[in-house]
Amino acid sequence: MSLDGAPPLRVAVLMGGVSGEREVSLASGAQVVRGLRDAGHDALAVDTSRGVLDEAALVRILDRGVRPPSAEGHPTDLLATGAVGTFFHDEALRDIDLILPILHGGAGEDGTLQGLLDMVGLPYAGSGRLGCTLAMDKEVSKRLFREAGIPTPDWAVHPMEVDQVEEALGFPVIVKPPSGGSTLGLSLVRDREELARAVKEALRFEDRVLFERFVPGRELTVGVVGQQALPVGEIIPEHEIFDYECKYQPGLAREIFPAEIPQDVAERAQRLALRVHRLLFLRDFSRVDFILDGAGELWCLEANALPGMTSNSLLPRAAAAAGWGFPDLCHRIVRLAEERKVTRPGK
Repeated sequence: MSLDGAPPLRVAVLMGGVSGEREVSLASGAQVVRGLRDAGHDALAVDTSRGVLDEAALVRILDRGVRPPSAEGHPTDLLATGAVGTFFHDEALRDIDLILPILHGGAGEDGTLQGLLDMVGLPYAGSGRLGCTLAMDKEVSKRLFREAGIPTPDWAVHPMEVDQVEEALGFPVIVKPPSGGSTLGLSLVRDREELARAVKEALRFEDRVLFERFVPGRELTVGVVGQQALPVGEIIPEHEIFDYECKYQPGLAREIFPAEIPQDVAERAQRLALRVHRLLFLRDFSRVDFILDGAGELWCLEANALPGMTSNSLLPRAAAAAGWGFPDLCHRIVRLAEERKVTRPGK
């Protein structure tokens, strides 16, 4: 039996993919497989570029943690090739109750995979294709924040001359791909001379570039599960920004849950996170990031439709502050999806 005494679910956890965040996804997915099993469910590990993983492969991923980006080269995404039909008709996947995508970046998080799952009639946990698309594109989500009256730092999009960036946003300025994650391609640019290099770096990951006004302050994050905002966390990185290394290597960031902030600020952050979660049509779980400036204003930076689920990730830390163990968090996510699932024909 599962944690709630109900029959266990057979869940296929999709992980890996081919984006720059492949290694994060593998580490997250492996942790979730173990968490679901600890919660009493039958979880299957599925790398979307390799297929179903055996136990030895799963253990290797768990043991190594998060490796640097692109350590395995450029695998083939089976979901983007003619093998997609074979992929979903794999014998191991025929009796599953639910798909749980734990994919970060690229087609796994931008709504492409979710649309495919909708087309083939496979029920899945997490946000649908619209929510993933809106959250993934930071320019679009910032437009929606602004329209809804949710404070977000001013921004502009490339191409822009240095003079235009300086006039519109000033320095320092954040330069980043608008649809990236894990801060890949992100730079904090302090002067005019650094801008061209930062644009070139962002273009390595995407053919668009977003310039965003840098707001100094404390970095806060709020996880949402179902319609519940979890305790607010604060991130204090060792580096100047909360970069890839700080996010995924132990000891390079202090993550304080609950954040040591006034109660009214925490409640305001939670309310804003729920507003963002609903505004972007997110569901089951998400994470919303903020900057708290020196005047006490909260600025929404972005929402994450598929936040990291490694042992060092922020959503599990927030869940722990709420009194939930990692297996409980994984269990709650799949139960939320199961509650709305429409039974597939012939099942």
